Amino acid sequence: MSTPLAGLKVIEIAGLAPAPFAGKILADFGADVIRVDRSTSVMNLDVLANNKRSIAINLKSPAGIEALIRLTEKADVVIEPFRPGVMERLGLGPDVLLARNPRLIYARMTGFGQTGHYAKMAGHDINYLAISGVLSTLGKHDEKPAFPINLLADFAGGGLICAMGVLLALQERSRSGKGQVVDAAMIEGASYIASFVYNMNKAGALFQTPRGTGQLDGGAPFYDTYKTKDGKYMAVGAIETEFYKQLIKLLGLDEDKLPEQNDVANWPKVKELFTTTFLQKTQDEWVKVFDLTDACVTPVLDYYSMPTPPAAPRLSRTPGIATEKANGEIFLDVGGQTAQILTEAGFSEKEVQDLVAKKAIAGAGLEKASL
Repeated sequence: MSTPLAGLKVIEIAGLAPAPFAGKILADFGADVIRVDRSTSVMNLDVLANNKRSIAINLKSPAGIEALIRLTEKADVVIEPFRPGVMERLGLGPDVLLARNPRLIYARMTGFGQTGHYAKMAGHDINYLAISGVLSTLGKHDEKPAFPINLLADFAGGGLICAMGVLLALQERSRSGKGQVVDAAMIEGASYIASFVYNMNKAGALFQTPRGTGQLDGGAPFYDTYKTKDGKYMAVGAIETEFYKQLIKLLGLDEDKLPEQNDVANWPKVKELFTTTFLQKTQDEWVKVFDLTDACVTPVLDYYSMPTPPAAPRLSRTPGIATEKANGEIFLDVGGQTAQILTEAGFSEKEVQDLVAKKAIAGAGLEKASL
């Protein structure tokens, strides 16, 4: 079965989670994604390498740099994960690669962007969320801001936005025939992901009160999680009036004896009542009560016990491909396809052996580079 990105060639410079996730999205929908590992690496702990291949190149070697440039000449996309200036110092900046391949889409994944006060500073998801302002909206009232592990900036505002940028640039290239640089900064991506929150606040509609006291951020009793008798949890999202009425009914409560749903002053009191009520049954018992109703109540399931996440979204004619290897292995052998990738790119056997001799490459079946 055909895949939507079949025939697309992507060079992904090995890095941390956000850039590999961008590459994973493209690979899961059929792109030929080649991860460029360091020739001295024994193992790369990248767990987002499904459907990719690996070539090991010594980026401190002029011969290795030239070999990589030759690979990009036949590529559609390059994804690089470094801080600003690193690729330029390696001789692999966008000016160099686009001069050799004007159709190339050059995607740059950074935390703080290519320019600005923080551009060259180290950081992680929590820092990008903080500088974007999004972190200030998350958490309970009168408690410190809470972060949803490293999902919002690294993956939603980072890898996903980067992959979207690549696809947008490819679409534009189909008209102009020209490549371009995709600048994916996680502070900007996280901020963009939160556009609804920002715009609702500016419109005076939602998010007008301190963090953790509003309708969607944990203040309302009808939009929260509740512990069950067996120590598990149920999630409640009964925002609309008709759904709230079902929630109250199925909880076994008397609506006439409760404050009006949007009586904010009484929300803490209602939340205490909900808390006590949910503790009276186990999660399985509550599932039986709420299953297939419109009360908007669902069990909080253990993510780590779920099946391997499939490629999303689902396409009817050209779906993504399996994201789990048959043997359950999630790691990609460093340099496992070095020789194959170079041969496909037009390197002769002699050229490959010369690169080995110069310690410019490494990989399965090749003499191990020791630098």
